[in-house]
Amino acid sequence: MRVTPGTVDAAPSRSPAGAAPSGRRTAVVLLIDVALPIGTYYGLRAAGVSVFLALVISAVVPLVSALVQFRRERRWDGMAAFVAAIMLAGMAASLVSGSTRFLLAKDGWLTGAAGLWFLASIRASRPLAFHGARPFLEGRFRSGGISWDVLWEQEPRFRHIWRVSTAIWAAAMILDGAARVVMAYSLPVDLVPALGGLLWPVTLVLLQVVTGVYYQVAGLWGFTSRSPRPAANDESAAAPAAESG
Repeated sequence: MRVTPGTVDAAPSRSPAGAAPSGRRTAVVLLIDVALPIGTYYGLRAAGVSVFLALVISAVVPLVSALVQFRRERRWDGMAAFVAAIMLAGMAASLVSGSTRFLLAKDGWLTGAAGLWFLASIRASRPLAFHGARPFLEGRFRSGGISWDVLWEQEPRFRHIWRVSTAIWAAAMILDGAARVVMAYSLPVDLVPALGGLLWPVTLVLLQVVTGVYYQVAGLWGFTSRSPRPAANDESAAAPAAESG
């Protein structure tokens, strides 16, 4: 499943004209990546298809969705490429092994691996939560033409906010993935897809609430309403002009 950090805000929206609401995007993702595969699985099972084949067919649905998105946008972002690669690897391993339980646990392994990637990015030049949230939040919570690149360079606390946010997402995704693997290997086979589907909105809602509250408490929206500080070279250039005046 594709998830995007920071798509729920805790400040008044100032969305630019033509920007799609993040809530609508989340609903579309839940429909295509969660509801449709689950409906496909139970529909196939009702038609007498084997558990393994029904799981394989239903797992293809979000993969096709990712490929359609790539064809439309003509590019992969880092997370989309990572998710697609893990999905393909999981599908290949499941087909080779023929293990129904492994195929059921595929989403758990995928989510856990994504969580580890979030964790590894915390000390990167830009953590994953920053990249994931930027397309949704930068234009909506920016005044005076402030770029997030400017804020990143000028404000240590702004950088800290996104590193902490990335750690929150990493922890949540690793725990979510672990829960899915446990369910896949311990519960009745036909019960796992439904419970796994119900776990997605629970995890997403909790994540959005926690990160939204954290952004508010940490003062993210205060950063986006400031005017950028002048760079050092601008100050030095302005000094002679002031003296000559």
